[in-house]
Amino acid sequence: MNRIAILGTGAIADSHLSAYRKLSDQCRIVALVDLFPEKARAKAAQHQLDVPVYEHLEALCRGVDFDAASVCLPPFEHAAAAVALLQAGKHVLVEKPMATCLDECDRMLAAARKNDRVLSVVAQNRYQAAVQKLKRVVESGLIGKILCARVDSFWWRGGNYYDLWWRGTWAKEGGGCTMNHAVHHIDLLQWMMGMPTEVQAYAGNLAHENSEVEDFATATLQYANGSVGQINASLIHHGEEQQFVLQGERAQVALPWKIRAMRQTENGFPADNPELAAEIQTYYDQLPAAERSGHEAQIANFLAAVDRREPLLLDGEQGRRAIELISAVYQSSHERRPVQLPLSSAASFYTREGILAHARRFHEKTRNVDNFATNDITLGRSLS
Repeated sequence: MNRIAILGTGAIADSHLSAYRKLSDQCRIVALVDLFPEKARAKAAQHQLDVPVYEHLEALCRGVDFDAASVCLPPFEHAAAAVALLQAGKHVLVEKPMATCLDECDRMLAAARKNDRVLSVVAQNRYQAAVQKLKRVVESGLIGKILCARVDSFWWRGGNYYDLWWRGTWAKEGGGCTMNHAVHHIDLLQWMMGMPTEVQAYAGNLAHENSEVEDFATATLQYANGSVGQINASLIHHGEEQQFVLQGERAQVALPWKIRAMRQTENGFPADNPELAAEIQTYYDQLPAAERSGHEAQIANFLAAVDRREPLLLDGEQGRRAIELISAVYQSSHERRPVQLPLSSAASFYTREGILAHARRFHEKTRNVDNFATNDITLGRSLS
């Protein structure tokens, strides 16, 4: 029975708390940690937990025995907390983004290896049934080689969103919509396509004056096999339409789930190919649906990996790849030039210090609040 601590009791902690409670035959929550103890106590009451509350990690380690922890803190605290936990012999599941820079990711990975602990990074969209089925469709070869992949990570946030004390600065949030919203879509892109060899990007802040970071970015990716990719990230899109589109040689498949298949006529113009579309749909429909999805599925695998019952499906190395791709988008957009991958430790956006030295501040952050009166959040459109 694994004993679990939750570090950070903001809105995303609800997903972790609910998942661990559903898996109560494998684990139990033994403590909550938050800089604002009253918030943690309210969260404990909400989830009917009678557990101690601590203000910081050091007090947690002195106060209670535990085996693993979910890190749901603001991004700038992920690396320090994860490294400290790993060095203390604890297994770690860290929320997205893994860290604010590649240097922090590498220190987390080194600590996991040195202490032989499990390190996993949340990417719950991989565990959605539609996403897993799409991956199987791609691997089947039914759509042929992927020629072009596009992710539209479109969200909408009002100006007040950046009033929260840790949001909207390079030092604490590590970036804007690309790092903190599109990270899930970017993870899916590199999971399906692998890593590109070159990135060229643009980023700007179009509507959020209380923020140093971007609220819009677009990037073009080049792959070694000749394929191309597109990343579009935004906090200005009303309706929050989000999609993941793969254009294959033989057909298009997309999430939310959609198929389009065409063939050429004698003069090269298109005609629908309903036979291929039906073949792909039949294959998709016959794929089994997973028993669990989202955070619950990932946490179930995390616990199984801790107990050495299953291999870890999403480790720190995979979490690092998303940060590397995001770092390349930032370096390209801020230096206004193409960037080659993989990024080396000498890259200007590899460390937090490098980011702070080279990133443009689109606006000055002048308003800060400790907490909002309401803590409700939305998780975006489903890709199913």
